[in-house]
Amino acid sequence: MIEIFRTLNSAYQNNDFDTILNHQYGNYFLKLRSLSRAEILRRLALLADVDIDNIQGRQLFEHLFCQNILQETIDNFIREIYQEERIIRRQNEEQLYHHLYRLNHIDSGGFHQSEVEVYIVKNYIKDVSDLDVLEAKVQNELNGKIRNYVLWSWYNFWTSILIEDIFKDHQNIIPAVGLVKKVDFFWNNFPFDLKVTFFPDGFMKLKRRHRGLPEREIIELRAFARRNRIPYDRTLNDEEQFNELINRITENPSEEAQSFIQAFHNTRTEIIDETLANPQELTIWFYENQAPRRFDAANRFFLVLIDRNHLEESWKLKRNGEVLRTRINDFLNENQNVDFNQYRTNFNWQGTNYECYATCLFIVRE
Repeated sequence: MIEIFRTLNSAYQNNDFDTILNHQYGNYFLKLRSLSRAEILRRLALLADVDIDNIQGRQLFEHLFCQNILQETIDNFIREIYQEERIIRRQNEEQLYHHLYRLNHIDSGGFHQSEVEVYIVKNYIKDVSDLDVLEAKVQNELNGKIRNYVLWSWYNFWTSILIEDIFKDHQNIIPAVGLVKKVDFFWNNFPFDLKVTFFPDGFMKLKRRHRGLPEREIIELRAFARRNRIPYDRTLNDEEQFNELINRITENPSEEAQSFIQAFHNTRTEIIDETLANPQELTIWFYENQAPRRFDAANRFFLVLIDRNHLEESWKLKRNGEVLRTRINDFLNENQNVDFNQYRTNFNWQGTNYECYATCLFIVRE
């Protein structure tokens, strides 16, 4: 068993999840890895009647792995630990939802995770040599962007925790209770990394291009506004400008505006419906369009949230606990005996072919 442990541990350290997932002890390794805090492993040793008197904290994971503890024992212990942690979060859950619903409008601040430092260096540190100008820009521009970024990150973090708990509360899910790379839970004993997302703008661009339309929706909106002399603030950023254009054209009483906006939404609806009917194309797109710094080929469960009539407000669905809980539980109840071969996914990333297991669950607000 020690050689098996070292093989799997080396694969884990090197992000070689193919080796782990295809090994008969792969799930056993990952489940124990999620329990790898010393105090938790000591509790497991006591439960499994494993002698650890002469075992140091750093050796506990390897030592317990080599005992080949029953999977049922580990699964029940994981559920016990999860429930202890869940009780604490549940006490604050309703209050957390109250706070999440206080946000009516948020954006990413114009940049995304891991881009904050790059953005500041590029646009403020290196671009400005006058201290007075820098202080004015920080006060007038950066403070608002950082605030928006922090609010967006806070919202995404806590809604993701709440959504993970919905999955982990289900009887067919074994949670990953500790920090284990690429695994949030085991669904019917199959490891998945949960990704909560929205209908991606990049995929919408791709489907629009296939239809011979301008890739970016805002280009189409601007062109219509110019042709029909509908004013809009050209100094706004793209997100703010998009929202103004949508509202101005929607509320314009002219027949041309109403016809245009109806066709605009019909295009969106058709693209969304095509994707719902053929989710494999989107699944592959998700994998093939990862940023290089964050690339991996882990098994993924994509939860895709879509507000069909107000696509830009799909983010609000992340806090709709009632809808999410109902749809997620219905899906898990309806798929209790899963042939995971149907989720086998092949994709190409930078010239290399990869294989993994992935699925999409769409939650659509009509």
